[in-house]
Amino acid sequence: MKLEKRSAGAEDAAPAAETSPNGHKNKPVIIYIMVLFIVAFLLMALSFLMHQRSNEEVIGTLQSSVSTLQELQESQDKNVQLQSQLDDANKQMEELQSQLDELNTAKSEGDEKTAALLALYTLQQQYTAGDRDACKQTIQDMEDAGQPALLSKDSTDKVVSPAQRYQQLKEAVMSS
Repeated sequence: MKLEKRSAGAEDAAPAAETSPNGHKNKPVIIYIMVLFIVAFLLMALSFLMHQRSNEEVIGTLQSSVSTLQELQESQDKNVQLQSQLDDANKQMEELQSQLDELNTAKSEGDEKTAALLALYTLQQQYTAGDRDACKQTIQDMEDAGQPALLSKDSTDKVVSPAQRYQQLKEAVMSS
């Protein structure tokens, strides 16, 4: 029925007055919309600044963490380098200890040979002095210490080797 009324040309309630060509009634709406846009823009700018500040704090924390990690890496690298140097020093120390042991062994052998030669010299002096009892005691001491085996068997031009001289003196003392 309403359709019929409208189509019949019946007049309804008066339509809302349209804005005047000057736009006086549209101004408050436009101002309201502009205020909303300005507020929205300010809120977005404020949000951007807050995020920027938050991001700067996070970046600062991350940079601090990165520098700490770099320092830790440098410390670990230095530790590895020092460990390598320590290993090298330990190897060198073992080599030097081995050389020292060899030198001590050679010294001991040299001392034993020197003692054997000194005993041979003593035996020769006792034999020359004619002290046969002292010669027998020196021979017995040399035999007990195993010194005759330490005497060199090498002889040089017209010189009898210490081992041969010991045998000569021993035979001479035992035969008398």
